[in-house]
Amino acid sequence: MKKLSLLLLAAVFSLSIYSCRETTEEKTEDAVEEIGNDIENTAEEAGQEIEEAADSAETEIEEEIDGTDDMNADDDMQ
Repeated sequence: MKKLSLLLLAAVFSLSIYSCRETTEEKTEDAVEEIGNDIENTAEEAGQEIEEAADSAETEIEEEIDGTDDMNADDDMQ
């Protein structure tokens, strides 16, 4: 009876450790996926801001060349 109880306890302990390992792996995979999504979103936002800054710079350069730049206007680059 003692051996059977010990064997049963060992089996339950093994299953609980295995279950915890699977949960940890799933959480790690989810976290890595979220990090990847965050990096992708941040890169897209940075790209959009760079494009907007380039468009603004292009507009300012064209205004300077054409002589239509209003130095007191709000659209001037800072």
